[in-house]
Formats: sequence, structure tokens, C-alpha cells
Amino acid sequence: MLHIKNLEEGLPVFKALGSELRIKIVKLLLENREMNINELASAIGVTNGALTSHIRKLEESGVVKILPDRRSGHGNQKVCRVDVDKILVDVVSDESEEDGNVFITDIPVGQYMDYDVYPTCGLATELSLIGEADDPRYFAHPDRVHAQIIWFGKGYVEYMIPTLLPPSVQIEQITLSLEISSEAPGTNNDWPSDIYFYLNGEPIGMWTSPGDFGDVRGIFTPDWWLPNWNQYGLLKMITINKKGTFVDGLKISNVSIKQFGLDYKSTIRFRFEVPQDAENVGGLTIFGRKFGNYSQAIQARIAYSPIAVS
Repeated sequence: MLHIKNLEEGLPVFKALGSELRIKIVKLLLENREMNINELASAIGVTNGALTSHIRKLEESGVVKILPDRRSGHGNQKVCRVDVDKILVDVVSDESEEDGNVFITDIPVGQYMDYDVYPTCGLATELSLIGEADDPRYFAHPDRVHAQIIWFGKGYVEYMIPTLLPPSVQIEQITLSLEISSEAPGTNNDWPSDIYFYLNGEPIGMWTSPGDFGDVRGIFTPDWWLPNWNQYGLLKMITINKKGTFVDGLKISNVSIKQFGLDYKSTIRFRFEVPQDAENVGGLTIFGRKFGNYSQAIQARIAYSPIAVS
């Protein structure tokens, strides 16, 4: 997901998509997942030179990513793929972040503070599995802090969000961004899973992941990873503010940040859970920097303001 926080920030994207030819390029890449420059030029009926400037605009806007073509085995070949699954545009600027009072931190996917997971499950660094697959005991392994991917069929993981804020401020908004999917035995792009979110032990909403994606290898998924295991997820943005709780800007509950009374001294715990009694018990996978299509850990953004003095 590409999150554009105001109209000015979105100008490169709007310009990049303001061309019928570039829209055609995006559609071709979505249909074929990835194509090299020669394949795109041939499909569109233009020369490689004429195509290059269009690809550059799409790359600069963040819509398309250009990578070495691993299919050919030659580093000088380039392949293009669409780098977003959706574009979210804030037409009205977020009041919570207008004054620039935002604390941003990354949380490694293996740095959970609590868990209770059931097979199919496991975790891995970018180099190897941690222990053995489908054995929940390895979620307590000391090497878990180096994990770049974790997955389980049902259960939960809970993270502590650091709040290294200035004194005498209150929290107005919390946003988490992460790459996430379901967890099927093997992979299944049509494998819905109801993933519930909790803040400090209180349920704040639910989002249904559509599948456990394995049709192609993730951009950052290491070569040693088995082809019939989770390859990539969807980049989702979970926000709780004074208006409620949202996923990618769509409201999922009326639970608001005000109900928690959080300030600079508060502990913040965030839980991701697939409960046993959910309608769709399809598991959960969280991808880190070295797996999937997005090179990031769990990113937390906390917007805050001075505590009003009465």
C-alpha cells in the first residue's frame, strides 16, 4: 500500500498515472506479475527507448519497482513489477500529525513480548529456520529476535510499542504498518483469515486477510526459502485515533484512542490474534525486512500533543 498523506505529496503519483500508456503498463504488469523491458516494449508496440521514460516515471512515483531479472540469470537484465496493492490518499490532512509531533519506531517481527501459537507455525531469519517448523516451543528461542518472518495457524503474538515521547504529552493517534497475510498449509491465495487487533488487552477491530500468497517468490524472500511456503503479504496500515479504528483508511470499529487515556508514561501493547472461534481461522504470517515484497519491519507512528492544563 502506498499512503499519500496530502495532495502535494501525491503529485508524482498523479502525474505518473496521468497517461493512458503508463496505465496500460501497470495493467500488463498486474496481469503478468512481472515483465522485463523487452517483453513490455513488445506487448505495447513501442521501442525500448520510448518505454524507458515511462518506466522511470512509474518507478520514481513508487508504483513500479525495477529489479534484476532472476529468471534470466544475468544481472544486466531488468524486470519490472507493480510495487503497491492499493493507493490511499488523504485529501484532508491528518490533524494528529499536522504539527509534526510524531514518534516513529520500527519493531522487528521477532521482538514480540508474549505469544500463544499453534501449528502450522514457525519462524526464520533470512538465513535459515529457527529450530523446526510446526513446533511452538521455538517461539521462545533466543534467536527469535532475529526473525524476519513468523507464521502460525491460530493464536496470537503481542508486541510492546516503545513510547519514547517528551514529558507531559498525550497520545492522539497510533498507526502500525506491516506486511501481513494468512497462513495456509503450503500456500493458498484464496485462504481467508479473520485477524483481530487488541490494544492493551482490549479488542479494537478485525480485518480479514484474503489469502496466503505463494504464486510468485517475494521480492525480498531469500532463495533458500521453499517455493511452496509463504512468499509475500499485503502491506496494511492499522490506525486508531479519536474517530475510531481503521485499516487502510476504512473504519473497522468505533473504538477510539480517547478510550485508553494514553500519555507519555503509558505502556502500549498491541496484539495480533486469530482466535479459535473466529469465522475464518486461516492463520497469520508477518513479514520482516528480509521477506516478502516490502523491506520493512513493523513500523509504529505515534502522534502526540501537549497535555492541556486546566
